[in-house]
Amino acid sequence: MSAPRADGTGLFIGGQRETGQDVRTGNVTAAIAVANIVKSSLGPVGLDKMLVDDIGDVLITNDGATILAQLEVDHPAARVLVDLAQLQDAEVGDGTTSVVIVASELLRRGNEMVKSGIHPTSIISGYRLALKEAVSYLKKNMVIKVSELGDEHLINAAKTSMSSKIIGQESDFFAKMAVDAVKSVKMKGPPSSQPNTSGDTSSTANTATNPNTTTPSTTTDPNPSSTPSSSNNNATPTTTKRNKYPLSAIHILKAHGKSSTESHFIAGGFALNAMRAAQGMPTAIEGASPGETVKIAMLDMNLQRHRMAMGVQVIVKDPAEIENIKKREMDITKERINKIIESGARVVLTTKGVDDLCMKYFVEAGILCARRCGKDDLKRLAKATGGKVVVTMADMEGNETFDPECLGICTSVREERIGDGEMLYVHGCAGSGASTIVLRGANEYMLDEMDRALHDSLCVVKRMLESSTLVVGGGAVEAALSVHLEKYAETLDTREQLAIQEFADALLVIPKTLAVNAAKDSSDLVAKLRASHAKSQKKGQTAGAEDGKESEDAGTQALSNIGLDLIEGKIRDNLAAGVVEPAISKIKSLRFATEAAITILRIDDRITLTKGQQQ
Repeated sequence: MSAPRADGTGLFIGGQRETGQDVRTGNVTAAIAVANIVKSSLGPVGLDKMLVDDIGDVLITNDGATILAQLEVDHPAARVLVDLAQLQDAEVGDGTTSVVIVASELLRRGNEMVKSGIHPTSIISGYRLALKEAVSYLKKNMVIKVSELGDEHLINAAKTSMSSKIIGQESDFFAKMAVDAVKSVKMKGPPSSQPNTSGDTSSTANTATNPNTTTPSTTTDPNPSSTPSSSNNNATPTTTKRNKYPLSAIHILKAHGKSSTESHFIAGGFALNAMRAAQGMPTAIEGASPGETVKIAMLDMNLQRHRMAMGVQVIVKDPAEIENIKKREMDITKERINKIIESGARVVLTTKGVDDLCMKYFVEAGILCARRCGKDDLKRLAKATGGKVVVTMADMEGNETFDPECLGICTSVREERIGDGEMLYVHGCAGSGASTIVLRGANEYMLDEMDRALHDSLCVVKRMLESSTLVVGGGAVEAALSVHLEKYAETLDTREQLAIQEFADALLVIPKTLAVNAAKDSSDLVAKLRASHAKSQKKGQTAGAEDGKESEDAGTQALSNIGLDLIEGKIRDNLAAGVVEPAISKIKSLRFATEAAITILRIDDRITLTKGQQQ
């Protein structure tokens, strides 16, 4: 038997136990350490990180989610922030660095309040109230609805996203490419009868990730009149078809050589990182007449000489019969190939091997065949050309047939030399939207970073097209929310007031970090930014009191769009400058950061069991 512990509890725990302020300080310190890793990579002049793994592979990036995913984080609280960045990346695609920085700042300020004697429950209630009010104000006053988004807004959002990436210098070129690529995969979505007033395109995702949106908080709001958004009260349900833009239909290929500006976008086409299986095959397949199409067979099976299955024994008494068996094996293979050819296929692509015997038949028939194609690539191509990936030729009767309906349709297939190898270009795909972007660059590290940067931009354009709402970037939203929340905190007479004030101050970490990373005076710039937004909100309230409605004054509107110009080191109207981002990015960023901070602040006990206890 184990002796009772010296603390007098009479319990024996085979491991380590931390309680109270010690565990809270340890959690916050770990979270701040994770945030400090990515903090210097925020903004258009943020710096890159070089990550080297145990076998010497190098990764150079400034994408927050990628940096944190590569780190082997052992501390459980720090892993919450790593998961937070992955969640933001999956839901929005951009803003992964900022969401981690905001969460760590909320934790730091929350821990200081606990040290001052404020109970964690009061801090959590205050953070929830602040989040609710911030999102309400953001949707009501900061979100700019664009009913028919023109290319200008989309390109500006894509340029804002890639401004901090390696392709920021060529943002005009790549932003146009990203917008064209997302628009090319447009699909009609199911009709929606719910009002769209929030700019939030995935309410189910919010429900799953933010319990506060479905379950009412146990804390009562002392000032309920200020929290509901008036825009939601007046919303009328309208039945509209919301378009979808599946990014999985956009295929990105990377090829070494040439400069990044020689990357190209294939509209309505597809490119495969594959080449002809034999030199005797044609390099291009086109229709004989302008209206004639080319049919493609996409297979997920081996095209090799037929062999007896494992465990099958054939006893031969006459040696001459061995030759007949071999001949029949070749005939079975030939019949299989002929069925594919007779279906009308002029291009054959397979994920597996093609042996010399099958190649001979394809060369004789003048068919272009490629082997070892990626399975995911063939699935995308099948969707693009309106065909199907064939797994087996067996039918229900036990015979082998090839259904012509499984063939994909296009206008031409060409093999072109790109960089060090060849690629197959499929033009004029007849199926649902699909497109390909071929990236060119000097080396593998540059191509990988270009791929990550372009993915973020594609996600931003997709979100803006689906929600038709945007907000001003460059620290404008955070400064406006900080000013508003400070005024809102003054209307409360409960202890949550302190937590809301700290929440308002924590939001300023984004403009401060942006200014510091740009080697500017953060105190001066943030003070000017806050002054502009305070003036804007004061004018809006005065006009509202006099006229009974929101102010439409152009000067006030321009003040509310004031953000940072990090190149010149001053403040400017960022809406006019084209620094915009999707509204959903800010809304989800605030929600995710607050929920992560609350999750960690609630912890006051940590028990780490030894290996013997865990089994």
